[in-house]
Amino acid sequence: MSVNRKIESNTQRDKPSKPRLMSLDALRGFDMFWIIGGEGIFAALFALTGWAGWRVAEAQTQHSQWHGFTFYDLIFPLFIFLSGVTLGLSPKRIDLLAFRERIPLYRYALTRLLLLIALGVLYNHGWGTGIPVDPEHIRFSSVLARIGFAWFFAAMVVWHTSLRVQILITISMFIFYILLQCFVGFPGGQAGVFTADGSLNTYIDSIFRPGMAYQHRALDPEGVLSTFPAIINALCGVFVGQYIVKPHPKDDWAKVSIMMLCALLLWSGGWLLDFIIPVNKDLWSSSFVLVTLGWSLLFFSVFYAIIDVLKWQKWSYVFVIIGVNSIIVYLGTSILDWSYITQSLLGGVIRSAPASSQLMISVIGLITVQWLVLWWMYRRKIFIRV
Repeated sequence: MSVNRKIESNTQRDKPSKPRLMSLDALRGFDMFWIIGGEGIFAALFALTGWAGWRVAEAQTQHSQWHGFTFYDLIFPLFIFLSGVTLGLSPKRIDLLAFRERIPLYRYALTRLLLLIALGVLYNHGWGTGIPVDPEHIRFSSVLARIGFAWFFAAMVVWHTSLRVQILITISMFIFYILLQCFVGFPGGQAGVFTADGSLNTYIDSIFRPGMAYQHRALDPEGVLSTFPAIINALCGVFVGQYIVKPHPKDDWAKVSIMMLCALLLWSGGWLLDFIIPVNKDLWSSSFVLVTLGWSLLFFSVFYAIIDVLKWQKWSYVFVIIGVNSIIVYLGTSILDWSYITQSLLGGVIRSAPASSQLMISVIGLITVQWLVLWWMYRRKIFIRV
């Protein structure tokens, strides 16, 4: 049916057209690759070779337990950053339009936010458990909800302010979050505490967060207060998107060099701030914001340089296939048992292989099965975007 080829919302007609960067889809796909099974590669390589170095690499595919940083911690903020880049590629001002002319964009933004919140609830209660009837047992906080809130507020800022004001808002938000975490006390606690039970984030969650927290913990990693600094990741992505489309007096390599320098400065600033405010994903601390922005900008610079400047694009096709349907990729990891499907298709092959290679075949099979479904969608031009 033709509707399958036009599955994107009709609100696309009301949104400004954006320059298409292949590097953006490729990096988004690279980001999602680690969620659909890529994180198992290093454990499989260790089983296959016995080399202890793979154990070190495998540790980077696990989230930090509390303070600290691993590359797996980057997946979430990188996605938010890239959503900001997409928004920044065509930063349309609408505040001077008549209100009735803005309504379609407002409707789109609000619908997108509510849909992502709903999909986040679905994701949280996937794997056949179902969404509880009692609202107190529903986890409303989620990765998708945070992506929705970060994009929504970034869009409101971009649509209603100048670039100078956007930068001032971003800097003010960053400083404000530092002041909140370091100097604001609260009943039963004290300022500047960065523990799971004693932080300001935990206290704010206990008052304003609806439903239950992740694994019934005191602090939800996608809680209320820690959503605030995630908007900074999105806004900085917006600045990068605006910078990419802006004509440069020299050439694209100058853009790449400047972005890489900024990435280094952000990364260094984050680890310097770590001495005062620990790098912490669950708190989405200000130092975590800087470190993840540094890595996000570095990865984007490299992908942009290779794919959109040098035009070495064929290798990125495997990631573009994943990136153009990234939300479905993420949601599918919860509502579909891909491991069961893989075993159903390849279980005999896996069991007949030598013991040391069985895990590697399983991982490759898991990724391949999902990728082929996404490839079929890509070939059919089925792009489900929220």
